[in-house]
Amino acid sequence: MLSRCWTLFVGPHFSKKINLETSFYKYSFKKLQNLLADQDINPDQARLLYNWHYKKNQTDPCSLFGLSDKAKNYISSGFHFKRPEIIEIKESDDGTVKFLFSLKDQKTVETVLIPFNKKYTVCLSSQVGCAMKCAFCFTGTQGLSRHLETDEIVGQFLEVQTWLTKNRPLDDIILNIVFMGQGEPLHNFDSVKEALEIFISQYGLSLADHKITVSTSGYLPGLKRWKAEMPSVNIALSLHSVFDEKRSRLIPINTKYPLSEIIPIIESIPEGKKRFVTYEYLLIEGFNDSEEDALATAQMLTNTKAFVNLIPFNPFPGSEFKRPTKEKIEAFYRIIQSHRIPVTLRTTKGDQILAACGQLNTNHLKLKG
Repeated sequence: MLSRCWTLFVGPHFSKKINLETSFYKYSFKKLQNLLADQDINPDQARLLYNWHYKKNQTDPCSLFGLSDKAKNYISSGFHFKRPEIIEIKESDDGTVKFLFSLKDQKTVETVLIPFNKKYTVCLSSQVGCAMKCAFCFTGTQGLSRHLETDEIVGQFLEVQTWLTKNRPLDDIILNIVFMGQGEPLHNFDSVKEALEIFISQYGLSLADHKITVSTSGYLPGLKRWKAEMPSVNIALSLHSVFDEKRSRLIPINTKYPLSEIIPIIESIPEGKKRFVTYEYLLIEGFNDSEEDALATAQMLTNTKAFVNLIPFNPFPGSEFKRPTKEKIEAFYRIIQSHRIPVTLRTTKGDQILAACGQLNTNHLKLKG
């Protein structure tokens, strides 16, 4: 049960009607400072609040030692600390965990926790469904219901961390965040940007920006805003083919935003010697797994900041595609590697519970009760 403190000071700053419709988790550190300053509260109190609610993962606004009475009353009367509710958890044999979250309007999204070397990557969703309609993605079959708000994105992370600490306390470190769940993150640019600022704030979660990756299908309006507005996190592009006809078959927005427009912007984003663009390439049997496909991919990415991540296709209900043979996958890998392009082959995890890349979908799920 979420606790509350209802004691209010009598005075001009607290004479307004109590409103608990505003989520604390929607405000970046800077915006929270500004809110406090507007109430004649020392903006440095934001550091205590961020430390309490993010580093210590607490939801009670009134137990914070050191917070002024004025700040305490403003926070407890003006904000709520509700998070998306976990209504279903599925665990696979490989340690992957898929969470089904219920949102305030009863819509649902899925979030995935992926284990590696006694640490975890969390795969977050940014929308309820997705408008991109990518042919290889189960999420794309359900269409877009709405964008997630900042607090719903941040809430996924906090609830997954809470579950992990409670259930796997010996290895409860979430090292990486990837925006590769449901939705096109750059289609929901503002909420994703605000969530990222909260994640990397030194006063809050203090996550390393180079450990966070935002994946895009190539949504050009968002890409054009990236360099001026987005925090310094990593970017990944769903490539899947360098041939326009094939890529448009898989990613319909390629007809509107072709690679010729996308690649120059993508390549201009990483700054520093250790930063690069991850090009995700989904290998589909008989479609984009040939030697010709591999050579064309290698030729296009030579002398770029490319890091190629090969992903064998993960089947989902109703899909027309299949995963290539092991021999085809390895042959494609060798061709990319022979051109001295860094390349990895993603290990499939979570497919047992439809939690692998491209398998998330909540259209067929109903809230219990």
